[in-house]
Amino acid sequence: MKKLLAFTSGIALISAGMASANEDLMTLMDDPNQWAIQTGDYANQRYSELDQITAENVGDLQVAWTFSTGVLRGHEGSPLVVGDTMYLHTPFPNIVYALDLSDDGRIKWKYEPKQDTDVIPVMCCDTVNRGVAYANGKIFLHQADTKVVALDAESGEVLWEAVNGDPAKGETNTATVLPVKDKIIVGISGGEFGVRGHVTAYNMETGEQEWRAWSMGPDSDILMDPEKTTHLGKPVGADSGTNTWEGDQWMIGGGTTWGWYSYDPEADLIYYGTGNPSTWNPAQRPGDNRWSMTIMARDPDDGMAKWVYQMTPHDEWDYDGINEMILTDQEMDGEMRKLLTHFDRNGLAYTMDRVTGELLVAEKFDPVVNWTTGVDMDPASETYGRPAVVAEYSTAQNGEDVNSTGICPAALGTKDQQPAAYSPKTEMFYVPTNHVCMDYEPFRVSYTAGQPYVGATLSMYPAPESHGGMGNFIAWDNISGEIKWSIPEQFSVWSGALATAGDVVFYGTLEGYLKAVSAETGEELYRFKTPSGIIGNVMTYTHEEKQYIGILSGVGGWAGIGLAAGLTNPNDGLGAVGGYAALSDYTNLGGQLTVFALPD
Repeated sequence: MKKLLAFTSGIALISAGMASANEDLMTLMDDPNQWAIQTGDYANQRYSELDQITAENVGDLQVAWTFSTGVLRGHEGSPLVVGDTMYLHTPFPNIVYALDLSDDGRIKWKYEPKQDTDVIPVMCCDTVNRGVAYANGKIFLHQADTKVVALDAESGEVLWEAVNGDPAKGETNTATVLPVKDKIIVGISGGEFGVRGHVTAYNMETGEQEWRAWSMGPDSDILMDPEKTTHLGKPVGADSGTNTWEGDQWMIGGGTTWGWYSYDPEADLIYYGTGNPSTWNPAQRPGDNRWSMTIMARDPDDGMAKWVYQMTPHDEWDYDGINEMILTDQEMDGEMRKLLTHFDRNGLAYTMDRVTGELLVAEKFDPVVNWTTGVDMDPASETYGRPAVVAEYSTAQNGEDVNSTGICPAALGTKDQQPAAYSPKTEMFYVPTNHVCMDYEPFRVSYTAGQPYVGATLSMYPAPESHGGMGNFIAWDNISGEIKWSIPEQFSVWSGALATAGDVVFYGTLEGYLKAVSAETGEELYRFKTPSGIIGNVMTYTHEEKQYIGILSGVGGWAGIGLAAGLTNPNDGLGAVGGYAALSDYTNLGGQLTVFALPD
């Protein structure tokens, strides 16, 4: 029987060498009564020790209160709760509310940034934002227009601002930020506009930029040591960020960083993934296109990379690698290992040693994945760590202006950014997935700053010869690389999951249902239809010793872009509009927080 070292937010059992970590935030994360960070904890486990709501009584949940955000379109992320205050965000224009939980949710303050609406058409796949962050008495917001803002948590006063990018060049933001030590770690969006991705650290107190690590480019740009930074145990070598690109294509190479970030205080490393290379037409960028599609492990102090792993070299399908890295300490082959588990858009779930970057498991987490037969797991092989590409589904081998059909998964992946959860009680991961395939036709495209740089036409549809729906919610064993149970859903599950000590797992559906299922079996225990489709992430907290469950509803995101933006052409929304056309029969636009509790 596998053993588990209690990790969750208990990573706050800090050694002397970790004393420089942000102890204020870590103390808050270690208190299950609060929800102080979007991911629940630095490990991205999205697990709560709260257990008032159990598998036995969750069926009695009732709506406790609601709040309208005043904004339509896709509501991703979740509220934060720190003390008696809830911090709530919206899609563009990225309004932030502070609500007093001790005074019937009275609005303590409201911050409404004045952003140019010209940012909206530059944002890929809806005007979403994945939430604010809290640390050191401040609320941190990364706006759509890339402005990073620090607000006083008590008053909402602007303390400092920093500009992280330029929307005129296609640089925008949809992600949250990660507070680590005395820094705020910030990414960038815009891979569909030829943006070169980067991660940047800003001083938490002053907003001064402290370092920036680009996804591709010269060694000095990507902050890699040719001899010390490793890829699958071997030094990356000189010029690793340019020598797998043709000419200067790397300068508009994509690899944007709009996903979730993790941090291990003991290893003192941050983890994140980079996105697709630009353009979507692989013929225009021969080579492996490093370091797009890559898991990165970096030192938060100076940004230097310790190790990297490129999952999908020379991506041919837009399988962004930005999904969350979930950190656990588990037993594997009789040895306790510090693990990192990542469910990639490409349909493969990876288990790695997060200290060394050793690849331990790489398996399909949806059986319909067909673009690859699997990853070469032989360390002695020349193709170690590379996926074997099936020629029939290779858009590069089939060529430009050829429609490659029946590729699984579709470009939005077997899982997009919607985060999974992990329960240390069951040692299972609970994963919202897409069960969608596509046709993909690449074509030649020219680069113009600030204009779409895609170069492919897509159409999407449910995986054939399956249950007929476009999603599954699954339980995954990261040691064996196996699905333990699976719940079919009519549409993709675009909501972040929450696992609890009450043996309940929560998630939302695109039709708008909040669902509660058994952590052990997946049996449905509760459902409630909220006013709009759910693409937000479930969170939990207590107030006055009572446990609450909170979820944002407001349909949108890539899967819901047809509804959110009023699109009707089946190929619009990068192929999603046609695939999700039936969604309009089940829900409509909205913007609401719904909070649940057990009856008194």
